[in-house]
Amino acid sequence: MRTHPIRRILLTSAATVSGVVLLLALKAPGLPGSSAEAGAPAAQASAPAQPGNAGGQEAGQAPPSSGGESGARTVTGKAVRTDYGPVQVRITLSGGRITAATAAQAPSSSPKSKQITAKAVPRLGEEAVAAQSAEIDAVSGATYTSQGYRQSLQSALDEAR
Repeated sequence: MRTHPIRRILLTSAATVSGVVLLLALKAPGLPGSSAEAGAPAAQASAPAQPGNAGGQEAGQAPPSSGGESGARTVTGKAVRTDYGPVQVRITLSGGRITAATAAQAPSSSPKSKQITAKAVPRLGEEAVAAQSAEIDAVSGATYTSQGYRQSLQSALDEAR
């Protein structure tokens, strides 16, 4: 019995394409930040994670509140030391709800740390706003940063109360 290589190639290609389509269809709805609304907090949360912010403020010291929002206040959590550098979270509260969570300090000692921070911090900020607590999931590949973020976020929430 003789097999046709073109038939085998076509069947293999069709099976591969079908598998990829099914895989993407299963993952797409569950991805965090997949909606257009989540794009704005991501850009906002990633800006403070730049290396220049690492020595900006002492732990627990809150910057002045933004005067444009009525009743909004900003609280900075304690700096938490991790194996890759300090993590410090700053939250903005309005009406008792977290409206923004950003990193006042984040690991930036190496190019790899900067890359991981740029990916993890926006997602952690989005999750903090969505959860309205420090009970947020860790970002895969950024375990230490995620743990430090949660601890600093909890200290900011404790200070806000």
